[in-house]
Formats: sequence, structure tokens, C-alpha cells
Amino acid sequence: MNEIEIKPIRHLDAVVSMPGSKSYTQRALVIAALAEGTSFLRNALRSEDTGYLMDALRTLGAEILVQDEDIIVKGTGGNILNPGKDIYLGNNGTAMRFLTTLITLGQGPYTLTGDPRLRERPVKPLLDALAKAGVDAQSRNNNGLPPIRVNASGFPGGTFTLRDIESSQYVSSLLIASPYGARDTAVELQGRIPSLPYVEMTREAMNVFGVPVAKEAPNRFSVRRGAYRSVKYRVEGDISSASYFFLAAAICSGRVQVKNVNPRTLQGDIGFLDILEELGCAVLRGDQSIEVTGGSLRGGERVFDLGDMPDMVPTLAVLSALRLGRTVITNVSHLRLKESDRLAALATELKRVGVHAEETGDGIVIEGGNPRGAVIETYDDHRIAMSFAVLGLAIPGMRIRNPGCVRKSFPGFWKELEKIEDGKI
Repeated sequence: MNEIEIKPIRHLDAVVSMPGSKSYTQRALVIAALAEGTSFLRNALRSEDTGYLMDALRTLGAEILVQDEDIIVKGTGGNILNPGKDIYLGNNGTAMRFLTTLITLGQGPYTLTGDPRLRERPVKPLLDALAKAGVDAQSRNNNGLPPIRVNASGFPGGTFTLRDIESSQYVSSLLIASPYGARDTAVELQGRIPSLPYVEMTREAMNVFGVPVAKEAPNRFSVRRGAYRSVKYRVEGDISSASYFFLAAAICSGRVQVKNVNPRTLQGDIGFLDILEELGCAVLRGDQSIEVTGGSLRGGERVFDLGDMPDMVPTLAVLSALRLGRTVITNVSHLRLKESDRLAALATELKRVGVHAEETGDGIVIEGGNPRGAVIETYDDHRIAMSFAVLGLAIPGMRIRNPGCVRKSFPGFWKELEKIEDGKI
């Protein structure tokens, strides 16, 4: 099996640059594909996930051209085509959920499918909401999982209620398609809703393309019928990707400046900086950069609710492996439905490096100590690979299996990591 060995470093003082945000790129691509006219997306992420999404949008009638630093999208004006064949999305869960509502704008049967792991990731709450509104949308195997089949005749609009859902992407999916509904749309949220910062990111992106989303109450959003306009849109840097380099500074007692990131972003993962400061790191927020300097990590027991930034769980878990004390991460049960069962994967791999870790009903408990090197199984999960790769900067003997899985969100990760390993600035 393909593996890569990580070399520990003695001194860390580096500058790295981040690609465009995957979350913003996917929102911008879908909205631009629905807009009237041609949009120019600068600094958009090009990765495995965004590649699958662009291919799908092309089959639905958008013209998409990758040119230098731009992705140029000629939109459909909301009039999507029916490709007459299955639309394959790999393991792109965001695309599966966003397109489930988008294809209701067309006419006739559509099928969305993907790889084996995607076919284990739920869509049932969104299908139920659409079906209640009169849309013929169902799981092909009647299990709430992809493949998804929609017999489309237009998006009806109206009021949708989502309760105790495991993904905020259902909310974003309904909002993004709503300008082209038969009537105005409202989305009401009840009970537990994870990752709400991502809904705010959706609202921000829709507003840039000319469609405001009203927040009538903390958990009620409404959109009037209308149309997106084409724009020139710069995608800000990815904070999830940046977090691995913040982590490197923290565990190596060094300094890393990360460029092309917005310290005032709506990306929920920016909250990881608050955790680093709580644990003893210094954070300097610039205009379009963030600098983290590590020191002695504070010990003792800490409890962190990461419900609004679940992608930070692997990053914090690796940090916790080196911090003296007990770390309790809560409110992230939905991580079992990601590219891997991340809670099980983290517990297994932390034990592999000699750190005691136990899953709980909604998170993980980690007893920090003295991790040792090991061969890490990545479960084809980019975030497991990148987090444990950074651990290898502090601990000798770390090898990462299937390093190519980072292509899902950060194809340039290993190149940026080399700058740290080699001391290049």
C-alpha cells in the first residue's frame, strides 16, 4: 500500500499559503450555475470534490471553463437540463445534498449517485421535506441513502420544516434553489441543528449573487422568488486547511504564518484559534493572514463543544494527544457520517500511537500522553491523513497510508507540508 513517511523537525518558522475554501467554492459553483450570465470565480478550490461537482453542473447545462486562477461559469438562469443518465458525485456529500434540491428545478427523472461511502451518507430528512412539499423525491433503495431519484416538475417553494437534522447542508440545499421556486420559500429549523455557521456562509454567498436571505427569527429563513445575477467573486482561503498548520505551530512550539485566509471569516472553523489561545498559543490576526506561535500547552481537563466546527475534531484530537490532561470533545455525533466514521477512526488511530481514546455517544475522550510513531490508516479520509501527518512533525516514526486521499479537499497539502519539513520560506 502507498505510504509516506513524515520527518520530525527541530525548529519551526514557516510561511504557507492556503487554497480557496472548499465550502465557499461549492456554494459559488452551484449558485453561479443557476445564475443568468457568466460569473468569474477567482481563487476557487480545484480538488476531487469540486471536480465532481463541476462535472455534474456541466451535465445540467452550465458551461464551466477552468482558466489560470479563474473558474468561469456560464449559468443556466435556473433552466437546467436533463442529462438522461445518472449523475455521479464520487464521495462528495455536499454536492449530493445541494443537487438533490437543485434537480427539482428540471423536468423528468434524475438520479444522483456516488461511490460506496457516499451511498452510506444520509439524505432522508431532505427527501422527506421535499416529498411533504409535493416533490417526487425518494431513495432508490427506500433507505434514505443515495442513489437518489427525483421525478422533477419544478421546485414548489413554500414552507419547509427541518427538525433534529444531522447536517446543515439540508438547509443550504433548500435555500440555494429557492429563488427559482413556484412561490417564496421559508425554512424553519427545530431541535438540534449542527454546523449552523455553514448556513450563514450560504446566506453570504447567495447575497453576493444578488439574492438576500432574510433571517426572520434565529431559526427561520426566507427567500423571495427571483434570480441570481452573474458576478466576479473571489473565494477566500480555506480555514479547515489552514488548521493543520495552526496545529503544527502549536505542537512544535514554533511559528507558522498562514497566508490567504480571512481572520474575520464566517467559516466556523475559525473558532479553532480561540481553542489554541485558551491552550497557550499566541495568535496574530492580520489583514489576509493569521500567525500562530506555539508554547507550552496548558494541561488539565478541558471540554470542547465542536458542534459548530466538526471538521476541527481530528485537528484537536491530534493536539490533545500531546497535551497533558484529559480532553472531552462533545456534540459531534454527526462525524460518524462523514468520509469515514471519524469518531471510530480517531479512537482507533490514537490508540495505535499509544494514546488512550474512547468514543462517547456524541464525541470522544482523549487522555494526553506520549504518543509514539505508527503507520496510520486513513480510511480514505483526507482529514485523518492531514491531522496525523502533522503529528509526525513532532513524533518520529509516523507513516501515513494512502496519502493521495488529500486530493478531496487540499491537493497541495504535501507541498505545503514540505515547506515546514525543509524549513523553506
